[in-house]
Amino acid sequence: MTQHNVSRRSFLRGAGLAALGAGVAGAGLTGCAPQTQTAASSGEELAATGAAGTESDVIAQALLNPQDYEYRQNTTDFATLFSSWTFGSMEIKNRMVKSAAGSATYLAGYTDELRQYYVNFAQGGVGMIWVEGEAFAMPTDGSAVPQEAVDFFTSLTDELKSYGAHVGFQWAPFGVTPSELTVEAIKGIEAAGAALAAQLQAMGFEAIEINAAGFNQGEQFLSRFHNDRDDEYGASSIENRARFVVECIQEIKKACGNDFAVQVLIDLAEESDNLTNNPTLMDMDCDLTKPFSKATTVDEGIALAKQFEAAGADSMHLRLGPLSNHPCQFGSDLYFIVNGVEGATGFGTQFDFSRHFGGELIGDHSGAGMTLNMVKRYKEALSIPCGAVTYMDPAHAPDFFEGALADGMVDFYLMTRPLTVDPEYVNKLAEGRTDEIMPCTRCFHCHIGSNEMNAAMGCCRVNALTQRVMRAGGPATYELEPAVTPKKVLVAGGGPAGMEAARIAALRGHDVTLCEKKGSLGGLLSFAAQIKGPHENLDDYRDYLVRQCELAGVNVRCDTEVTAEVVAQEAPDTLVVACGAEREALQVPGGNVVALENYMNVEGDNVIVWGSSAQAFDMALWLTVHKKRVTIVTDGAVEDLDAQQSHHAQRFMTTSLYALGVRPYTNAAITSVADGVATVHSADCDCDFAIPCDAIVDAGTAMPSNALAEAGIAETYVVGDASQPFNIALAVRAGNDAGRAI
Repeated sequence: MTQHNVSRRSFLRGAGLAALGAGVAGAGLTGCAPQTQTAASSGEELAATGAAGTESDVIAQALLNPQDYEYRQNTTDFATLFSSWTFGSMEIKNRMVKSAAGSATYLAGYTDELRQYYVNFAQGGVGMIWVEGEAFAMPTDGSAVPQEAVDFFTSLTDELKSYGAHVGFQWAPFGVTPSELTVEAIKGIEAAGAALAAQLQAMGFEAIEINAAGFNQGEQFLSRFHNDRDDEYGASSIENRARFVVECIQEIKKACGNDFAVQVLIDLAEESDNLTNNPTLMDMDCDLTKPFSKATTVDEGIALAKQFEAAGADSMHLRLGPLSNHPCQFGSDLYFIVNGVEGATGFGTQFDFSRHFGGELIGDHSGAGMTLNMVKRYKEALSIPCGAVTYMDPAHAPDFFEGALADGMVDFYLMTRPLTVDPEYVNKLAEGRTDEIMPCTRCFHCHIGSNEMNAAMGCCRVNALTQRVMRAGGPATYELEPAVTPKKVLVAGGGPAGMEAARIAALRGHDVTLCEKKGSLGGLLSFAAQIKGPHENLDDYRDYLVRQCELAGVNVRCDTEVTAEVVAQEAPDTLVVACGAEREALQVPGGNVVALENYMNVEGDNVIVWGSSAQAFDMALWLTVHKKRVTIVTDGAVEDLDAQQSHHAQRFMTTSLYALGVRPYTNAAITSVADGVATVHSADCDCDFAIPCDAIVDAGTAMPSNALAEAGIAETYVVGDASQPFNIALAVRAGNDAGRAI
């Protein structure tokens, strides 16, 4: 048997690192001509970005996949969502399932952090929990699982079941090109899977999921794009393509019995996102017809699923199948993260959701429930339960998601991000406390590209504990320790860092007063929501923090700026400085410099955005979508461009902007503006450039605003942008840590 010294983990690490340094895609933005839209059809999305709501205000790309945000009504009692369903011989208590994704906590070994990661979901009310098999060094040859793993998982499954959850394990053998495998090797993989399943069953697992999606071995056989064999495992028929997965199901059932449930995860439809599907554009041997002619359609997928059902599969896990961009296979709502270029692929191209993926996606709800129409077709053709994944978030759009269940479009929702953000999600939803659920902001800070990178860089933008708790430098426990000595705490600033610090301190028993100089709370969250649009749920997050401060008993005073005099008057025991950052006004001889907050009032067609932060890139996108000819100029280095975005958002943002003609000049200065032309000097090449310029939007580097730290309060914490201007995630971390430390 040929040895392949590659694992899914090492593959993704390489792919993630390569993507971090990826250049501009060679193709321009593609897709059919924009459909004619009425003002009503596109007005909600355009209004969210401050546009007038007419086609003449925005570029054509903004009209290709118009968004309708009127899908978030909440009038339901969730009767179907909280009804039980049958999976094999198990009765699952609700329709919310923790998918096998995101468990990067395994990197430290079989720790209390890893155990608690899964226990939190069971305590929080999840009915079915899948453990991510990729996370553990399980034998791939059918040999015995290490005793340490046996002991850990036997204890874990017992604990999860004690809270009423059922538990399964995902088996994801990494895929190689089918032609590289002998029949003997194929049989060996199948036997190893069955042997692992039997051992898992002995540890208390009740089910196994065969991951036959993405880049895993099953997908390599199922997809005509990958399968190049010409024997009984080849792509000449549905039966042959399904044979490997079918035999895996049969071997597992033979080893474990019919009561051990088998779920199959597949790509329900494929589409080519990277138009060459070849890393070297100059390689003339690549088959440029292959991406278009061999991508799996919904009809093919249904035919394959029927084979799995006949072989004994107990349920189907259905997700999207772009052929190159792996995160979009399980997080397909990434296609909507670029506000105004919905359908962006991450390769500088754009899908037309009325055509691509067979035109069957729900492409106007910003990625929420986008595959439900396709899943409905599978469900109508099969008698086993069918589950859907990718931002299936009932709290986000209650009537929409409850209605899909009640109408029989889907049997259960596979979720990770909403549950990781708030492990109490299910219990809160059941108790009618929807406004207390911490919302996922869909930023993808939580997923970097591989698990190794996740541990080093991954975080949750809004939950300060994710991948930090029980680790060096992070909180010691999930629980909040009551204050030994309640203190009088003054928080200066009502942005995310200040509100997080205030609510945590108040929940611990401190007497907390939060002062905000503006008339409402939120800080830059409102600005970010305005420029990024509704996709990232930043208004929801602001509302959540406001509600949490109210529930925690924080005394909130708006229109109150904290000065040294106010501190002296209040005489707090503890001061939390969270009053944001300051930006020194850019001075350019002859230049019309516009402050960041006045971006909607920029006059003229040619605009330079000064800066390289996420704010600068978000600004450049907004202006470009609104028909400005934008150039980015920054005194930062090339590696600093859009660095504050999550890795995945950065990829989509930069490739879209560059494809739209936006060029950055790094290590540069704007020396002057005259007669509508700016002179820009770049130290990168020691050249001057003449750039058309009617206005300059100042999104330059922000500086800490921490003067209050000198107010004389012995216990003072400086958090968020007041300490280290960067992004929401780091601000929330700092606020949470301060609230715990007081």
